[in-house]
Amino acid sequence: MRSPFSIALLVLAAGACASNTPKAPAAPAPPTDAKVTSMPVAQLEKRESAATDEDDTPIPISKDDPTWGSRGALVTIVEMTDLQCQYCAKADKTVARLRETYGPDQLRVVWKHHPLPFHPNARPAAEWAQGTWALGGATAFLCFEQKAFDGQSRLARDAYAAWAKECGVDAGALEAGVNAHRFSDVVDQGIALSAKLRASGTPTFFVNGVTVTGAQPYEKLVAVVDAQLAIAKLLLSKGAPADKLYVIASTVNHEAEKEEADADGEPAEDIKTVHRVPVGQSPARGPQTAPVTIVEFSDFQCPFCKRAEATVGELRKKYGEKIRIVWKDEPLPFHLRAEPAAEVAREARAQRGDSGFWDAHDALFEAQPKLEDEDLESVAKKLGINVGKVKEAIKAHRHKKAIDADADLADDLEAAGTPHFFINGRRLVGAQPLEKFSAIIDEELRHADELKARGIAAAKLYDEMIKDGKGPKPLEKRALAAAADAPFRGPAGAPIVIQEFSDFQCPFCSRAESTLNDVLKAYPGKVKLVWRQMPLSFHDNAHLAAEASMEAYAQKGNVGFWKLHDLMYENQKDLSRDALERYAKQAGLDVKKFSAALDAGTHKAAVDKDAKLGSDAGVQGTPAFFVNGYFVSGAQPFAKFRRVVDQALVDAAKH
Repeated sequence: MRSPFSIALLVLAAGACASNTPKAPAAPAPPTDAKVTSMPVAQLEKRESAATDEDDTPIPISKDDPTWGSRGALVTIVEMTDLQCQYCAKADKTVARLRETYGPDQLRVVWKHHPLPFHPNARPAAEWAQGTWALGGATAFLCFEQKAFDGQSRLARDAYAAWAKECGVDAGALEAGVNAHRFSDVVDQGIALSAKLRASGTPTFFVNGVTVTGAQPYEKLVAVVDAQLAIAKLLLSKGAPADKLYVIASTVNHEAEKEEADADGEPAEDIKTVHRVPVGQSPARGPQTAPVTIVEFSDFQCPFCKRAEATVGELRKKYGEKIRIVWKDEPLPFHLRAEPAAEVAREARAQRGDSGFWDAHDALFEAQPKLEDEDLESVAKKLGINVGKVKEAIKAHRHKKAIDADADLADDLEAAGTPHFFINGRRLVGAQPLEKFSAIIDEELRHADELKARGIAAAKLYDEMIKDGKGPKPLEKRALAAAADAPFRGPAGAPIVIQEFSDFQCPFCSRAESTLNDVLKAYPGKVKLVWRQMPLSFHDNAHLAAEASMEAYAQKGNVGFWKLHDLMYENQKDLSRDALERYAKQAGLDVKKFSAALDAGTHKAAVDKDAKLGSDAGVQGTPAFFVNGYFVSGAQPFAKFRRVVDQALVDAAKH
């Protein structure tokens, strides 16, 4: 049953456009005392001093976050945003209207940076925007943000400097701060928080902790804000301090959503659940005979991983040889310097063994966020290892196979986000305090004593503890008939066939195209990519664009289809009828025949047939992929496709 605190407007945001849009909830009447007061009052009593600390919540707020409105506002909206995202630009107008409607005493807006990896200009724009906040406050930030959204086609350093000056900020000081990476940590923190909250798309809003995904209409956000206002006013009437409202409401709402998600899906994982996490040949600190093994999935560019290292150091001092720390690489795709840094650590190990790895590990975290090539070379010189070999390792990705193997294991274990720990197989997520680690470690030490009393050798303790643990989920398989006549790329007789259900108006589909190009390059001659149409009903121009692509296929086969395909994705913001005819001309099509086919709906039945086949096969959003029968949903990173394609190749070799 949904908690009365959770006036939820939940939309799946897993890198895919969902095929069903959410309905706006009716604004509820103010809740009764019986429905509202017991849980938050209990929370308030438990939190007391901590409740004034807004960085101690599931959706933390820090002094570095760009903010508009009063700390004592009844409702706080935290927005994950990307300055290159067209939907964020649209949502910005809605947020401005909300600010006008409610004012700073009722509504506070906090911005978190989430530059998406497929938007090349989003990250630098975020750092410049963060700098305007640091140097000029809310007025300068809002001014810069609006100019960036209005000028999305012109996102570049010269424009940033000009906008900053127009917004009253010293452009020279701002540029110097950006060049010195003064604002990069805040951007990294926003990205990491988005990953932790599974807010994979932008914009994503948290209204006193209630999740609202996408550029929703003004009326839908008003319904959520009004519901939270009613709850906040009731809490105030019961004596809750205004500066504690956000902590209470966001914590309760977040937990309620989590409980609801667990009830709708698989049962929540028990804290005592043990996973089979192999150590393999990974770098380790501490003896193999240690009664507790902590396997750490981490990323050298992740600020939360750096924070966690201090805690791991405290654990080593506290427990000594009773614990073994095992490192696993999980360079996140949006941390572009994480994989090169991992190469340095791996190369240090190749030259000087485990001690070389851990020396590099410490030096890399000390250098963070300065991890450019020259910074990594400085680390190598400091360590006294062969700098030439380090440069070669970075350039050639010499250790990528081992790094990928660690990342694949993380995927198997559903260890999304870093840092991610398994203590004798028991999961602990994030940069947790020492006490959280110690509670599990102390239990595991007692468990180890019991096993040793039963005659289990110290060197065999870890294997014994995880042998009956939870294993990885198998790759999902779904049946789908092969396409009789559909556009494709790659060799016709390739052993791997990827059938892609996509929508020309879906931004996640556009994002997936570069990944698919990487797949084709990585497996030359082995992959055939087949296009299947699935225009979603809430994308007004998607069906006509799909018909247009089929007319291009009818006129000029695969060459014509992919030319128009590329033009439509390059110009995704404008898929109007006039625009489609312009793109058809650029693709070298017969525009007269093209227009006649669109007028007559010549390809409508074929498009609808494809969409029905996808729906019948369980496709609920775009993009979706069938890789020799293995199902992949959403705009997944290259690593996910690599895993599935490799498995499909193994299967193909058996037949």
